[in-house]
Amino acid sequence: MNNRLSQKTLSQSKITRPHYDRTTLRTGVMHLGCGSFHRTHQAVYTDLALERSGGNWMIEAVSMRSGNIASSLNPQDGLYTHVERGAQNPTAHIIGSIKKVHVLPNIRKKIIGLMLRKNIRIISLTVTEKAYCLNLETGGLDLENSEIVHDLNSLSFPRTVPGILVAALNECRNTGKAPFTILSCDNLANNGRVLRRIICDFAKIKKPELAEWIKETVKFPSTMVDRITPAPTSKTISDASELSGLTDFSPVESEPFSQWVIEDNFPEGRPDWHGEGLVFTSDVSPHEEMKLRMLNGTHSMLAYSGIITGQKYVKDVMAVPVHAQMVRHYLNAAKNTIQPIKGLDLNLYANQLYERFANPAIAHKLEQIAMDGTQKIPQRIASAASDALELGLDIGAFSFAIASWMRYCTGRDDLNRPFKIIDPRAEEITYSLRKAKSAPEIYFSLSQLAGLFPERLTTDDTWKKEVISYLSVMLKEGMAKAGTMYKNELCP
Repeated sequence: MNNRLSQKTLSQSKITRPHYDRTTLRTGVMHLGCGSFHRTHQAVYTDLALERSGGNWMIEAVSMRSGNIASSLNPQDGLYTHVERGAQNPTAHIIGSIKKVHVLPNIRKKIIGLMLRKNIRIISLTVTEKAYCLNLETGGLDLENSEIVHDLNSLSFPRTVPGILVAALNECRNTGKAPFTILSCDNLANNGRVLRRIICDFAKIKKPELAEWIKETVKFPSTMVDRITPAPTSKTISDASELSGLTDFSPVESEPFSQWVIEDNFPEGRPDWHGEGLVFTSDVSPHEEMKLRMLNGTHSMLAYSGIITGQKYVKDVMAVPVHAQMVRHYLNAAKNTIQPIKGLDLNLYANQLYERFANPAIAHKLEQIAMDGTQKIPQRIASAASDALELGLDIGAFSFAIASWMRYCTGRDDLNRPFKIIDPRAEEITYSLRKAKSAPEIYFSLSQLAGLFPERLTTDDTWKKEVISYLSVMLKEGMAKAGTMYKNELCP
């Protein structure tokens, strides 16, 4: 049996491993949300930076709920195997940039102190959209969120991401410590600006002078992140062990492609991030819009339509010719809503996305993509549809995608098998559909969910007609028939 991966056994590895002295480098980054994506993306870029230039930029990650990652990574001294799955055989390398993993429920009393250490210069986040406690109608803080209400009443032991960050920034201001840069790496358009507004909204209620200090002093660079990262499986573990010669209980896997576009605004410094796909820019917005509409929007359409037909993975949906044609068309439709981006070929990007989705080595679960739809649809699909209407473009791709989501919200697939809707507004969805049976009833019920669809869509008769038309076919004749209808009407 192989020895377990750790700092002590690292030299026994048969694959690329860190050569920098992990034991002497100090933590410079605290990361909230230690999921698989962080470990295939930001932590990998930081590992490359440490290998290249060193520096006190090790990461301490915070798992927001579960202790599973901490219990598997900490005995390995933060080391783990990153398996890349491309067209050929998988490759792997060991990542060493994570020093330790904390579990938020276990450190709630001391997390602010950990963030205030002098050497902490960046707080980064991959906590998913719902953790921002965003009011989708106003774009600001959701003041009706019960956890936000708790934190506004008592910041001693904050429960929410906004509460934690405001409490830490308040202590920075009180103690004179230079504030850390806050780096959002979540799939939100203008994620840095969104987070800045949420934090300032929270601070303004507690202390107006603190909000002004944050606006003047704290930097919130926006980013665009991209790497398809399925949840690890038993095969991930066996492949990692076979490739490295060491047993790893916390490996991750991803596609080879990776991209990170960052607004370079780090007053207290940053790691020497570099590598394929990394771009520093003064404005990340065009890159964000491209990725959200083309990659994430197409992914969502695939997920909702695939789940209804009983499929499990993106690669399974892509293996169906009709769906593959729909993906080609959707990518092109999304591309047409985006202004040209200097230095980027949107046609090439669309072709790359098609090939990435079709990668047979990546088992990306549809349910992983479909979850939290109410948080994702506004920026992934609805905004593109609204712009398409304004530009006089065809909206068929987007109306099909929304009809697929609405069909998904009924909670049963085409074989009448129930599935769980994983969404922070799941109860609201279920309640709104309690009496809705027909396509028009479902459409009107879900269209009234606050903050989901812009008025440009909800008041447009063509939009309403197209969504209801697709949804009606999905309900009466099945998703496959609706897909054929899409192909025949829209695909060349």
